[in-house]
Amino acid sequence: MKYKDWICEWLDGYVKPTVKEKTYINYSVMLKAHILPAIGEFELDELTLPVLQSFVFNMSDHGNAKTGGGLSPSTVSMIEGVVERSLNFAVEIGLIERHYAAHVRCPRVNGKKVECFSLSEQRKIEEDILKSSCDKRIGILLCLYTGMRIGELMALRWCDIDFDRCVITVNATCRDGFLDGKVIKIIDLPKTATSKRAIPVPRQIMPYLLRLKSKQIGEYVINNNGRMITVRGYQKTFALMLRRLGIEHRGFHSLRHTFATRALECGMDVKTLADILGHKNPNITLNRYAHSMMEHKVAMMNRVGGFLQ
Repeated sequence: MKYKDWICEWLDGYVKPTVKEKTYINYSVMLKAHILPAIGEFELDELTLPVLQSFVFNMSDHGNAKTGGGLSPSTVSMIEGVVERSLNFAVEIGLIERHYAAHVRCPRVNGKKVECFSLSEQRKIEEDILKSSCDKRIGILLCLYTGMRIGELMALRWCDIDFDRCVITVNATCRDGFLDGKVIKIIDLPKTATSKRAIPVPRQIMPYLLRLKSKQIGEYVINNNGRMITVRGYQKTFALMLRRLGIEHRGFHSLRHTFATRALECGMDVKTLADILGHKNPNITLNRYAHSMMEHKVAMMNRVGGFLQ
């Protein structure tokens, strides 16, 4: 049996019914762009370790050094992971006796640098939002003080906010999609099981949410007079604001990183922060955010230096 026949059967028959639509689409893109052209014509039992290792090497930056192309280490690892899972299942149902994908050496994945805003930059962002007449930008402030992802913010409805208890319940996420040539909002389950969570909102934020609620129409917290705002459109609003304020561009996700950094600097314990961020375990939080901004380091070192007589 050719590998292209098996992996297509595996994707549509076994993967599609059990994963989120976005995951299925991502797998399909990897399949068409990288997997099928390179190893699709091989028989299942011809996928030896040298064949698979060559496949991974040719996708990487090192393998494409002459052309200056190549995929990032994280993308290569994701693609190799899809191949390995498909072959694992082929073994499980008896199509082949064993496979070699688990022994393939992938390029080392370096952790992404966590980018966040300095305290002075955060103050400029907050001041600009609070003096602005553009009410939809309150969502940026909300992410700065809850660590919500942009998809979670754009899927947030007024019924998800308990104003008496000052608690937001994250029940969904959203992404941009297309239907009949038009952009639509696709509501989906949160990123992971632990992403579905209750977030206590600082009481200082609640008056701004109440003010927004009194002006807005529609079920979603972030909208434009009842009209849909796309995720991409809101990201663009944020990027334009940074440019106008003279702040170096950082992605919207940096608001989440900034929240986590400020929380740790304030002394929040890692377990509590992990729960608020929706991480599966505190180790993820610790590995990603166990750092502090330079200004905080300076303040701490000066406090230590205060012991010098």
